[in-house]
Amino acid sequence: MKLVLSTHNLTLTEAIENHVISKLEKLARLQQRAVEARVLLERDHARAQEQQFICSIRLGVRGPDLFAEDCESDLYAAIDKVIKKLEQQIRTRHNKQKARKHKQAAETKRRRQEAAL
Repeated sequence: MKLVLSTHNLTLTEAIENHVISKLEKLARLQQRAVEARVLLERDHARAQEQQFICSIRLGVRGPDLFAEDCESDLYAAIDKVIKKLEQQIRTRHNKQKARKHKQAAETKRRRQEAAL
């Protein structure tokens, strides 16, 4: 998976970069067809102290891209929450595809049983 990591009003340290990479590796295991991840980390001075750090991730996958964003007072907490949101989106998409497949299989089974009668 290709990673594009950019910051705004924030210095990117090695610890932050390693944290983002480790969290994205977890997402890569859930979604093997992920092509790229665009991560934007920013610090907004105009916001209140409770929501100063903003993390947004766009995960490029087949079909519509997955996107999540969160504002927190701690940058690491914002990254963790965005990853949780993306995990949920991946699970939801997977469950929908699985349900569609089972629905089609049930319909073909029903047709075969009706044709046998």
